[in-house]
Amino acid sequence: METVQRTLDVHPWKITTSTLDKENRRLHESITSIGNGYMGMRGNFEEYYSADHHLGTYLAGVWYPDKTRVGWWKNGYPDYYGKVINAVNFIALDLFVNSTQVDLASCSYEDFYVELNMYDGILYRQFTVSIGNTKVKFSFERFVSITKKELACITMEAEVLEGQAEIYVISKLDNNVQNEDSNYKEMFWQERNKKVTNTASFLTTQTIENDFDVEQFVVTSSMKHNLAPIKIRKEPLSISHEFEFSLATGEITRLEKEVVVVTSRDIPEEKQVDQAQVLLQSFGSDFSALKAEHSEAWHKRWELADVLIEGDDAAQQGIRFNLFQLFSTYYGDDERLNIGPKGFTGEKYGGATYWDTEAFAVPLYLALAEPKVPKNLLRYRHNQLPQAYYNADKQGLKGALYPMVTFNGIECHNEWEITFEEIHRNGSIAYAIYNYTNYTGDTSYLKNEGLEVLVAISRFWADRVHYSQRNNAYMIHGVTGPNEYENNVNNNWYTNKIATWALQYTLDSYQKYKTEATVELTEDEQKTWQDIINRMYFPTDEKLGIFVQHDTFLDKDLMVKDQLSAEELPLSQHWSWDHILRSCFIKQADVLHGLYYFGDQYTLEEKTRNFNFYEPMTVHESSLSACVHAILAAEIGNADKALEMYERTARLDLDNYNNDTDDGLHITSMTGSWLAIVQGFAQMKTFNETLSFAPLLPKTWQSYAFHINYRNRLLFVKVTADTVELQLIKGDPLTLKVYQERYTLTDDLTIKSKSD
Repeated sequence: METVQRTLDVHPWKITTSTLDKENRRLHESITSIGNGYMGMRGNFEEYYSADHHLGTYLAGVWYPDKTRVGWWKNGYPDYYGKVINAVNFIALDLFVNSTQVDLASCSYEDFYVELNMYDGILYRQFTVSIGNTKVKFSFERFVSITKKELACITMEAEVLEGQAEIYVISKLDNNVQNEDSNYKEMFWQERNKKVTNTASFLTTQTIENDFDVEQFVVTSSMKHNLAPIKIRKEPLSISHEFEFSLATGEITRLEKEVVVVTSRDIPEEKQVDQAQVLLQSFGSDFSALKAEHSEAWHKRWELADVLIEGDDAAQQGIRFNLFQLFSTYYGDDERLNIGPKGFTGEKYGGATYWDTEAFAVPLYLALAEPKVPKNLLRYRHNQLPQAYYNADKQGLKGALYPMVTFNGIECHNEWEITFEEIHRNGSIAYAIYNYTNYTGDTSYLKNEGLEVLVAISRFWADRVHYSQRNNAYMIHGVTGPNEYENNVNNNWYTNKIATWALQYTLDSYQKYKTEATVELTEDEQKTWQDIINRMYFPTDEKLGIFVQHDTFLDKDLMVKDQLSAEELPLSQHWSWDHILRSCFIKQADVLHGLYYFGDQYTLEEKTRNFNFYEPMTVHESSLSACVHAILAAEIGNADKALEMYERTARLDLDNYNNDTDDGLHITSMTGSWLAIVQGFAQMKTFNETLSFAPLLPKTWQSYAFHINYRNRLLFVKVTADTVELQLIKGDPLTLKVYQERYTLTDDLTIKSKSD
C-alpha cells in the first residue's frame, strides 16, 4: 500500500543519478552521505546552492545538551535534551565563472551526474554550466579516509569546453552553521582561534556554554591545497583560500583540498593546531596514493562483509548500501562511541545512542567484525553503569536503568512516554551480553563487567514490578512496549518477558560464576527474583492461541492495515497522535520481538499463530520493524512475506518507504537487511551452543552467499535452488546442523537444498 519512491538508479555497487532532482535534493543528500566513524557529512554540493537542501557535517562524540523545553515538567524528567550539532563545513568551494557564481538552482547546466561508489568509498559528481558563451565542465571527488580518520580529501577539476573562462574559487573552512532539527537560528559554536602558515590554515572553535556541566567541545579544522592561494580571507568563524584561473577552450585546472579535523575528545585545545600540522604533513599530499589506500581498505572490509545476491540487482544494491553506511558510521575503533540512528547523515533523534545497537547491531558486528568490536559495544554500556544507576534513582527506583537516548549514559530524551515507560530497553542491554557470550563462546566479559551490569539491571526490574494480590502474580504497569503507537499500557507481554528473562539469566550466570564475580547477591535477593520469575503475569488468549500484546489490546477495534487507504499512510504523518494511540495498528514488532529473541522457547505453531495475528495489523512505520518480520516469516515458511519484508528493510532509505529519509538515513536499522538474509533466509541460529542453518531461496533470486565469523572460525555459505554450500575457510572443524541434520565441517560441505 505504501508508495515506493525509486528516484536513483539501480546498480550493484553504485548509487547514481543523471538528474538534479530539486524536489528530492534532501533525500539524495541523505543517500549520498559518507563517513569514516570519526566524521562524516551529507551529500551536499561543494559549491553554493541556493535552493532547498540540508547542509550537514557531523563529528563523532561532539554534541550539545539543550534544555528540555516542556510546559508540563514532572519530577524525574531529564534535565537536558542531547543533540548532535552541525559542525564545520570543510568541503565548501564557492565557484565563479566570468564573475557569475555557479549555483545549480539558477544556472543553466547539463550533463549532471552523481555517483557514490560503495566498493571504493568515493563520492563523484560532475556537471557542465553555460554562462554566456562559455561552457565549463566541473568534476568533483570526495572521501573521508578510513585509514586516516582525521583526513578528508576533496578535488575539483574545471575543463573549459567552449569560450574563455575566468574561474574564481573560494575554498572555505566555514563554521557559520546551524542545526535543522530545532533551535533553527541558534549558533552552537564560538570562535577560539585562527592561524595561517605558509602551507595551511587552521580554525579553532568551541561549543557554547551550557548549564549542565557537560564539557564544551573544541574542534580545530585545517586545510591545505595543491596550489598557492592568491588571497587568504579571515571572517568570523571562517577562513577562505581564494584561487584564480584563466583558461581557454580545452584547458583544464585541478584543485586538491586536504582537510584535517581534530577534537578535544582526543587532543586538548592548546595542542590541536600543532597536532593538525603534524597530521597534514605526515599524511602527505599525494591525492592518488591517499585515495588508493582508502579504497583498498574498503575492499578489505568487503572481502568479509559482502553479501552476494544473484538475480536481483535492487536487492543486491540494497544490502551493499546498508553495509556501506553502517561501516561508514561505526567500525568499532573507539569504545567511547556507539551507533547513532542517523549516523553522520542528519540530526533527527539527536544523533544519540538508542537500544537499536543492542537489539539490532550487535548480531551483525558479531559476525562481520573482530570480537573486540561487539565487545567495545558492551564496554560502552559498562562504562556508563554509574549513569544508569543515576537514571533509575531519578525515577525513585533501585538498580540501573539504561537510557533510551544518550550521549554519555544520562537519559536525555524529553518525551515522558519514552523516558519513563519504554523500559524494555533495559532488557536488550542484558540480551546483548547473552548474545555476545553465546555467539563467541567468550565468557570473560560475562564473568566480570557483564555480571555487574546484569545484577544492576535485575535490581531495577525487581523494584519496577509490583505484586497483584488479586491475581496472585507480579505485573508491570505503565509501560510503552516496542510498539510506540501505544503508551502507558499495563502488562506489555514483551516487557514482562524480557524482565523475567533478564532476572533468570542473571541468577543462572551468578550461580555459575559467583566465585569469580565482582558483585554479590544476597540470598533474599535471589529468592525474591525467583519468585518474580515463577509468578510473572503474561496476558494470553487461549481461544486465539496468542500472547496478548498488553492487557486491553483485544478490546480495541481490531482491523488489518489492508483496510487503510494509501492516503492514510504513513499514519504518523496523517493521523493525530490520539487517533494512533487508540487504534490497533502496530508500529513495529512487539510480541514478535520476544519470539525473535527467544526463538528456542516457542514452538513453530506458536510463532505462526502470533505472526499471522499481529503482522496484518503492523504498519512497519519503525525502520526496525521489517527485519524481525522477515526473519520470523522465513522461519514459519511464509517465503513471500519474508521477501517483501527483506525488500522493505534493504531499500527502506533508497526507496524512501516511510517518506522520512530526507532528514537522514536509518543507520541502526540497516543491520536489518543483513539479519533478514542471514537469520531469515539462511535461518542461522546459535541456540544451545549449536550453530544451525535451514536455508530457503527467495523465488526471484538465483543465489545468495555470505561470510561469517563464528568462534574463531571463518565460514562461507552459499545457497542456490539446488544446494547449500558451506566452506570452513579458517579455524578448527565445526559441528553444526543443516536442516536439523548434524554435520562436522572440516573444509567444504554441499547439501541438497530444501528451498522448495
